[in-house]
Amino acid sequence: MIESLLQNQTKIHSPPFSEAMAQRLLSTYGSPLYVYQAEILFQTLEHITRSINYPHVQFHFATVTNGNIALLQLIEQAGWGLHANTPGDVFLGLKAGFTGDRIVYTGSNLNRADIQQLIEWKIDRFNFDSLSQLQDFCEYSGSQGRLIRPEIGLRLNSPELTGDSRIGVRPAEFEKACEIAQEHGLRITGLHFYRGTGTNATGAFTQAIDRLIAIAQQLPDWKTIDFGGGFGYPYRGGAVFDWEEFGAAITQRLSALSRPIELVIEPGRSAIAGCGTLLAKVVSVKWLGSRQIVGVDTTVANLSVPAVHGGYRAIATWETADVSRYETDICGNTTYSRDYLGRNCWLPKLQIRDAIAILDCGAYGYAMSSHFLHRPRPAEVLIDAKGDRLIRQREDYSILLNGQVF
Repeated sequence: MIESLLQNQTKIHSPPFSEAMAQRLLSTYGSPLYVYQAEILFQTLEHITRSINYPHVQFHFATVTNGNIALLQLIEQAGWGLHANTPGDVFLGLKAGFTGDRIVYTGSNLNRADIQQLIEWKIDRFNFDSLSQLQDFCEYSGSQGRLIRPEIGLRLNSPELTGDSRIGVRPAEFEKACEIAQEHGLRITGLHFYRGTGTNATGAFTQAIDRLIAIAQQLPDWKTIDFGGGFGYPYRGGAVFDWEEFGAAITQRLSALSRPIELVIEPGRSAIAGCGTLLAKVVSVKWLGSRQIVGVDTTVANLSVPAVHGGYRAIATWETADVSRYETDICGNTTYSRDYLGRNCWLPKLQIRDAIAILDCGAYGYAMSSHFLHRPRPAEVLIDAKGDRLIRQREDYSILLNGQVF
C-alpha cells in the first residue's frame, strides 16, 4: 500500500490558480479555506451533457457529494435537476431553487415523518428499495388526498450487476411490487441502477446496459431507466470515465427499442470533484531523517473519510523553480494518529506560512467534514466571472455548543 501511494505521489501537481491569488484568498477569508471555481464546474457539466445525445435524457446532480446552496444554484442554472438520498438533500435543493418536479428521490428506510415531508414538498419521482417501504408510502400518500401522483421506480438489487448490497428490490419481487402499487392506483414505471461508488471503468456501465434493459422490461409499465450515479473521478490520474463512449452506447441501445424510454443520469463526484480545492497554511516543519513532516492548519476531519479517495489526495505547492523534492507527509492539526492529509508526497522544502493546495475536493469534502476533535469547519468561497465571494461562513468555537443543554 505504501509503495502504491509513493508511486502515485511522485507526480508533480499544478495548483489551480496563482500563488498571489491563493495568498489573497487566505488573507481575505482565513485559513483553511475551501475554494470552488465556477468555470471548471460549468465546463464539466457541459462535457457530461454534450456526451449523451439521447433525446429523452435528464441529468440530476447527486446532492450527497456537495450541498452548498451557491453551487447547487449554479447546477440549477445549467439546466440539471437534483438527485436526493435524504430529506435534507431535498431541503437544500428547494432552497437553491429546484422545484419538486426536478428532484428524483432515491432513499432507504424512510419513516412516516420523512414520507409526509417529501409529499408536502411535492417530490413526484421516487425510487424505493424495499416492498415494505413501497407499501408504507402508497398507504400514506393515498390517505393524503393525492397531493402528488408520483412516478415510482424500484432500485435494483441484482448481485450480478449491483454487487452484494443490502439496498434494492430483487427482480423476483417485481410482480408483488406492481400489485402493491396497483392496489393504490399507482404504477411502477422506473428501474434505478447503482453500480457502486467511484467507478472509472466505463465498461462497468456499458456492459450492464443490455442486461438492465432486459430486467426493466419485466415491469409491465416500464418507461424510465435511471442509471444512477457512481461515475468515478481520476484522483490518481490513470483511467478516466469516458462519457462519450458511455453516451454513444446507451443512446444506441435505447434508440433501438420500440418506444421512447426516459433516461436519468445522476452524476455527483464526477461532476463536481475537480472544481474544489482546500487551501491550508504550513504551521510546522520538522525532519525525520530525510522525510519532511509538515504540519498544516487543517485536519482530515475537514475532508471526507479516507475510503472515499482510497487514502490519496493530490497536493500542490507554488514553487516555480526546478527544485529538489523530498518525501513528505502532510499532517493535520490534531493528535489523531491518522490525521494525514497526504502521505509519501514528493514536495520541495516548505516553510511556516507557505500555502498548500489539496486538489479535487469538490465532492465529499465539506459534505463529509465533521467536528471530530472539536475543530470548527472552514469557510467556503466561490470564484466566478464576477470575482470571488463567500458562500459559507467560517465556523467558530460556539458551533460546538449547538443543541447542547447544560
